[in-house]
Amino acid sequence: MSIINTDFLILFGVLLAVVAFLYSSVGHGGASGYLALMALFAFPISVMKPSALLLNLFVSAISFFFYFKKDFFKPRLFYPFAITSVPGAFIGGMIPNNSFYKILLGMVLILAALRLFGFFNSKERETTKINIPLAMGIGFGIGLLSGMLGIGGGVILSPILLLLGWATLKETAAISSLFIFVNSVAGLSGYFMGDKTFPTESFYLVPVAILGGVLGAYYGSGYFSNKVLKYVLATVILLASVKLIV
Repeated sequence: MSIINTDFLILFGVLLAVVAFLYSSVGHGGASGYLALMALFAFPISVMKPSALLLNLFVSAISFFFYFKKDFFKPRLFYPFAITSVPGAFIGGMIPNNSFYKILLGMVLILAALRLFGFFNSKERETTKINIPLAMGIGFGIGLLSGMLGIGGGVILSPILLLLGWATLKETAAISSLFIFVNSVAGLSGYFMGDKTFPTESFYLVPVAILGGVLGAYYGSGYFSNKVLKYVLATVILLASVKLIV
């Protein structure tokens, strides 16, 4: 496989499975983590964005399946975001990355991660009724950024749902996983509209990501407590923020 030195293939595969496990346990596809790994292992820039979105498709779909089976998915919390995020992600997929937006988003996510770790305010918010117009506006913004950066947007949506009190932790995981899936499809579609070729070698990474994703979603949806999920989610968001800033 030409996208990575074969001497490091096993190490990369192990780390990829771990990233998929962590992200899928909280309903995420893992694109920000995959991008960080690919950068660390010196993947070609042209390979990173489409490969991350491809892995996102599989891992987020697996995560949604497990959380849906446990009846954590609430359609009324999903549709307002998805209606506007899909066209936003499609448009974003045709726009090159912007370092300023990446740094700004990374700083915001650091604050969100610290909040989940218990800083600023340790009291848990009770769930409140969703504001649909606001959710639609947020959805478009997340979709646009997601398409630009090559991520599914769950790492942005999750803290927003929790901080606004619109969903519980496991409801957030279920909503985020499907949100990531549809945005990844839209982002890839926008990417292909730019007459870009797809790195077929990326499909070799899919089975490894699926293995990590299945295990993560299984334990996250059924065995991890809310406290464990909160800390895992905070860790995931913090890792994503570092990837965006560095």
